[in-house]
Amino acid sequence: MTAEGEHPPLIPDQRREQLLKHLRRDGVLSVQQITRLLGVSHMTVRRDIAELERKGLVFSVPGGVRIASTIHTEPGFLDKSQTGQPQKRAMAAEAARLVHDGMTVYLDAGTTLLAMVPALTRLRDLTVVTNDFTTIGQLMPAGHLDLVHVGGRVDVANRSSVGRLAARTLRELVLDIAFISTSSWDLLRGTTTPSESKVEVKQAAMASAANSVLVAGSAKYGTFGRYRVAPLTAFDTVVTDADLTDAAAEGIRAGGSSLVLARA
Repeated sequence: MTAEGEHPPLIPDQRREQLLKHLRRDGVLSVQQITRLLGVSHMTVRRDIAELERKGLVFSVPGGVRIASTIHTEPGFLDKSQTGQPQKRAMAAEAARLVHDGMTVYLDAGTTLLAMVPALTRLRDLTVVTNDFTTIGQLMPAGHLDLVHVGGRVDVANRSSVGRLAARTLRELVLDIAFISTSSWDLLRGTTTPSESKVEVKQAAMASAANSVLVAGSAKYGTFGRYRVAPLTAFDTVVTDADLTDAAAEGIRAGGSSLVLARA
């Protein structure tokens, strides 16, 4: 029994709802702050964070937890090419293992998928379809590959083509695998983007492919843009780096996607 005037301890669901309420207000909290706010132990807080993260409601950060954050713009090609290179090469290597001689594959625009080029040039009878100008430029010296650039309106900052015309070309093709990049992703919202012109291209590639593979770094996990592309359950495989938390990994696997964690 509790003394008169004292409140009984919250049940786990009530406690986690209180935690979410504080995070919606503050954005990010340390474990120490949460223990003070809720009057519970560090161990209890960490269990609550893990449970909420498995559901895609919160995202762990060193020493604490944060709520999903919005991105309003995407970095251009030059900015992306200067970050996370070891992780990108590791993810590209894992993604390339899914490609075999004789396939027709789509490479979405992005510096991680660009890193697949050396592995793909070693294959035979391969057709590579892409909307990325840098990718097509690096593949052209390999004269034994069949190359298709989808055309369309040019996104200069990202060195790629976007919009309805690019999507129309993709709808005329039959793909074995579509490798899709994203600037933001999480369990609840799936893959998203702040750029409306990219949505139709990614969706067309996935619709034309027998298998869809998301290749995205864990640093982008827990962020979202204004426009939804696809739920994570639409991807047969998700390739990310080994920094993804265990709780997030459990949530993705529970949705039915195969998860590959690349180690740099």
